[in-house]
Amino acid sequence: QVQLVESGGGLVQAGGSLRLSCAASGRTFSSYAMGWFRQVPGKERDFVAVITWSGGSTYYADSVKGRFTISRDNAKNTVYLQMNSLKPEDTAVYYCAAGWSGGSYYRTYEYDYWGQGTQVTVSS
Repeated sequence: QVQLVESGGGLVQAGGSLRLSCAASGRTFSSYAMGWFRQVPGKERDFVAVITWSGGSTYYADSVKGRFTISRDNAKNTVYLQMNSLKPEDTAVYYCAAGWSGGSYYRTYEYDYWGQGTQVTVSS
């Protein structure tokens, strides 16, 4: 079992930066790939980024490539999402997820555990 708690969301102006954190409980954190998704009201939850258990591979949605960076610290049981050059269209609730093991990393059903989400609002 893994429990996930996101933090670091908030209100920022366009062009600014935020760093989201996702703290995980459970001894098996380091064995899970970790992902970030985001969702706006009335729409599906969309893939943002994923990092493999070792941190050796990362994948990003085209919409955030070059602006966002996912990383992890297995010693701290934490995964991060550094978001730079933020745009109003990045406004969403951001969710941390654990469990992808080799299927379609951009599909929500590939992940077993989810956090409660943190709101990111980018003003123009």
